[in-house]
Amino acid sequence: MRLAITGARGFMGSNLRVRLGEQGHTDIVCVPHDATDAELATLLHGADLVYHLAGVNRPPSPDDYQQGNAGFTERLCRTLTALPKAPALAYASSTQAALDNAYGRSKLAAEQAVQAYGQATGADVHVYRLPNVFGKWSSPNYNSAVATFCHNVARDLPITVNDPAAPLRLVYIDDVTDALCTLAGPLAKPSAEGYAQVVPVYDTTVGEIARTIQGFRTSRDTLVTDRVGAGLVRALYATYVSFLPVSSFGYEVPRHGDARGVFVEMLKTPDCGQFSYFTAHPGVTRGEHYHHTKTEKFLVIKGTAHFGFRHIVTDERHGLVVEGGSGQIVETVPGWTHNISNIGQDELIVMLWANEIFDRDRPDTTANKVDRS
Repeated sequence: MRLAITGARGFMGSNLRVRLGEQGHTDIVCVPHDATDAELATLLHGADLVYHLAGVNRPPSPDDYQQGNAGFTERLCRTLTALPKAPALAYASSTQAALDNAYGRSKLAAEQAVQAYGQATGADVHVYRLPNVFGKWSSPNYNSAVATFCHNVARDLPITVNDPAAPLRLVYIDDVTDALCTLAGPLAKPSAEGYAQVVPVYDTTVGEIARTIQGFRTSRDTLVTDRVGAGLVRALYATYVSFLPVSSFGYEVPRHGDARGVFVEMLKTPDCGQFSYFTAHPGVTRGEHYHHTKTEKFLVIKGTAHFGFRHIVTDERHGLVVEGGSGQIVETVPGWTHNISNIGQDELIVMLWANEIFDRDRPDTTANKVDRS
C-alpha cells in the first residue's frame, strides 16, 4: 500500500510512522501542512490510504483554528477528490467537535468535509473523535496536561492544578496507533456509520493524574514504585519516563556496606515485595535468621554460595551449593533459619526478592544461627 500522512512529524504522526514501519510498510509519504495545491496533488497521487493527523491546538489567534483545521482539511479533500483514484481517508478529530467553541467548531467543519468527500467519491472515510491523547513525543503546554505534568515533574518544576476534581478523558498513543494501523492491514474493515473508536478510554481527574505523575518522581527517593504494569498507570509511567532529560536516565540508590560486603535495595512495591542485591567477600556468611511469614528468593549472579537451612523446631537440616550464573533459584521457607556463605575465591553477588517491604517496626526477622555449635 501507498500511505500518506499529514502531520507526519507531529506527536501522533511520529508514533504512527514508526508503527507502520514496524509492520513492514515502506511506501509512506509525509505531507506538510504548508504544501501548495500542486504539491498536495503530487504527494497524494497513487495513495491508497491517507491519515489526516495535521491540525492546530493552540494557535496565536482563535481565527487560526478555522484555517488550520477546517481550511486545510477542505483543501485536502478537494485535492483527493480530483485524483484519478480516491484513497481511503482517516481523520483524527476531537471530542471537542461536539462543543461550541472556536476549536470545536473548526474540528466539526473538518469532519463534515471528510464525510462529504466520502459521500462524493465512495471512498472509505474513518473519523476518530479522540479525547486527550497522551504518550511519548507529545509536547508540553500543547498536546495535553499529561505532557505538561510529565515534562515539569521530570525536571523538578512546579505544576499548576486549578481544579483537582476536573474530569479528564484520555486515550494512550499506542492504542491510537493500533487502531490506525489496522486500517492499513489485512483485517481492515470498511468504514461504518458514526465515529471510529479507540479503546480503552480512561476516565480520571486532573488531580489524580497529577498525583500519579508526582509519585513517579518520588519513587526514586522512596524506592517504592506504583503498580506500573497495566492500564492507565502503565501508560502514564511510560509517558513520564519518555520525558526524562538524558541527565536523569540514571540515578543512584543507597549502598549499605560493612566488613561482609554491601547490601543495596533497588525497588519496592506496595504489594509485591522488593528487589535488592548483596555481596559477600570470600569466607563471609550472611543471614543467620528465620522468618515466620516472609519469604525470599535468591539468585546467585557471581561466585559460589552455600545455602544452609535448619528447621527451628525439629532441627532438620538441609544445604545446597549454587554456582553463579546457573539460573538456580533458592527460596527461604518460613520456620527454617538460613544463611548464605561465600565458599569460593571470588566476591559473591546475589540478587534477592522478598515478598514484602522490610518493616523496621515489624521486621519478621529473628536472629538464629544455622549451626548452633
